[in-house]
Amino acid sequence: AAAAPLPEEDCMKLNPSFVGIALSSLLAIDLWASKRLGVCAGEGSAWGSARPLMKVIEVSGHGIPWLLGTFYGLCQSDSSAAREVLLNLLFALLLDLVMVAVVKGLVRRPRPTHNKMDMFVTISVDKYSFPSGHATRAALVCRFILRHLVLAVPLRVLVVLWALIVSISRVMLGRHNMTDVLFGLVLGYALYSVVEHCWLSPLNAPALFAFW
Repeated sequence: AAAAPLPEEDCMKLNPSFVGIALSSLLAIDLWASKRLGVCAGEGSAWGSARPLMKVIEVSGHGIPWLLGTFYGLCQSDSSAAREVLLNLLFALLLDLVMVAVVKGLVRRPRPTHNKMDMFVTISVDKYSFPSGHATRAALVCRFILRHLVLAVPLRVLVVLWALIVSISRVMLGRHNMTDVLFGLVLGYALYSVVEHCWLSPLNAPALFAFW
């Protein structure tokens, strides 16, 4: 007797598309490379002795210190120009937190298996990995500072290096996979453009500036 035809879904599994194969291969490479680069994921890792330094770098890119520092500067500032810049930085940081939380909640990608959950001040969505909030924030803050602060060239280089080191440290600590960080950098870069487009000023947001 002739063999019965396979169901359509089984045929798809037996004949995967080129796109499916490519995505699966990229995912496998991402997981493999991220695990190999997680050299500070634990005290017993290859660079475990550098883990305390990596955690200091982690705190430097955390949202809470940036939010508190910006809010304090906004309260202490007596210059209208400085208040405008700081108010927009605060808006940028809040936008970053919301967007990262939304994407993490939608994607729900688990953190790498070699990650040690000892991060500084986490919230519910922080159990998810994609995208890296630190990388997003680093790219956003880096663009913001370079655009709105007058800095000497060495300081501008240091700001860029800080953003890169914060991003790389996420993989080294085992917090994120490489694609989490890369997407985070792209998202942060794009979010700055949104902040520039929606720039808050005494003309379009008089109530905010009257409050401050």
